[in-house]
Amino acid sequence: MQDLEILKLMENSKSLALNFPFCTIEPSVGVMTLADEVEWNHSASRDRWLRPARNIVSVSCYLLKLHIKLKMRSMRAYGDEFVVVSVGEQPEVDLTEITINCPDKVGLGCDIARIVFEFGVSITRGDLVTDGRWCFVALWVIPRKSMLPMRWTLMKQRLEEACPSNLPSLLPLPSPPVSLSQRILLLQVSSIDRTGLLNDVSQKLWELEFTIHKVKVSTTPEEKSINFFFISDSRNKLPWRKRGDEVVQQVKELLGTNCSCCDIQQASQELRGLEILPPPAWLTMDLVYDEPPTFEKRRSDSIGIQNVSSATIEVKDDTINSPLHTLLQVTCKRRKGLLYDTLRCVKDLKLQVAHMRIASLEDGNSEISVFFLDCKGRKVTDQASKDNILYSVREAVENPLRIKIITRGVDTELFVSTPIENCGRGRPRVVYDVTLALKLLDVGIFQADIGRHEVDNHKWEVYRFLLSDREDFNLTCTKNRNLIIERVQDMLLG
Repeated sequence: MQDLEILKLMENSKSLALNFPFCTIEPSVGVMTLADEVEWNHSASRDRWLRPARNIVSVSCYLLKLHIKLKMRSMRAYGDEFVVVSVGEQPEVDLTEITINCPDKVGLGCDIARIVFEFGVSITRGDLVTDGRWCFVALWVIPRKSMLPMRWTLMKQRLEEACPSNLPSLLPLPSPPVSLSQRILLLQVSSIDRTGLLNDVSQKLWELEFTIHKVKVSTTPEEKSINFFFISDSRNKLPWRKRGDEVVQQVKELLGTNCSCCDIQQASQELRGLEILPPPAWLTMDLVYDEPPTFEKRRSDSIGIQNVSSATIEVKDDTINSPLHTLLQVTCKRRKGLLYDTLRCVKDLKLQVAHMRIASLEDGNSEISVFFLDCKGRKVTDQASKDNILYSVREAVENPLRIKIITRGVDTELFVSTPIENCGRGRPRVVYDVTLALKLLDVGIFQADIGRHEVDNHKWEVYRFLLSDREDFNLTCTKNRNLIIERVQDMLLG
């Protein structure tokens, strides 16, 4: 039997990508059901396909040839682009298919999940397979209800930028790299204060493809809001002046005559605000380590749903599907950022992903399966390592962020704390989602600040909002405080 005939059998049988042994990290063993209902077992160490003992047939086939031919077939099937976004006829109802075919890199799955999360779309199902050199990703997504416009072209561009470019014949030439320290700009906006001002400016900056790293907001007794945004251009372009002028013009048009000052300049080294600092006096341990209840339990308490259990997470061996890998399986309530939180933890633990799958279950849960090896390419066998992975993933999935309201004297402050990735990135969309939730509740922000601090050897990004009280919405009322926490939580986690 020739190798192309084997390829044809595999394609006709619609075998799962997980069962293709050349789509996992070598050395590899796989079992698949072909069109003629024959099981073929391949041992990478022998470079040949073997039929079970009941009817042994030796097949000469080289893994590399099969891998290249399958890869090139997929490239022809999806076109010459390495990122393809096929938008449904009715994007709000029909699923949009995102396919990525590119060289692999450490943490690629996390980077992709982060971008999809940032654009506010929900992943209904998806697959990621890699042999350690080349990666193929397929995701089926649908936009969530949001006030932000869905920008598929921009999402495609961001996904392309996340893909490695070590094959110039297939990938477009990247823009010249610019260090983040050179790209931090300081935008100063002064305007008459109003509810939703911070959210409106945040939305405009996102539409202009700028990332907010730090915010400082204060309100004067004359009800004038002074805002400082430390931002970077996601287009990664220099010189920055032309893009800076574009930001100033757009923000002025947004605020109209209420805007008294809008200026942008390159932030000085001491003002860039990206350093990890010791915790200040107001950052107490209970803000991040007060045994926060699971997301599912908080959700059930807030909206009255009963019998909602916490996430089911297992780290185990799966000798049937992939005997050479360890399986991480996560099952919990479907929510925003679930795949990102899972793969962020996997990336920070330096685990090598061979295959990942996410699926939506009928009971409203999502199930994520990750086949992985340790950082040295070995199967995880000792129980201590498995327990450490289990603890870390459980913390990332069940407690992706902390939300608290604290009253100190006459001040009522809202705190949102999120973990920082090992690479230094914070959680996306936090400023926009929190300020949108407060805007919809008609709750004003008197002061706001974002700081990066290390607490108990863990790095946190802490968002601090001093809320404005009003006569018909007393912030000392337990009911109103719980309502704020519920709305902010639903906006962040959905």
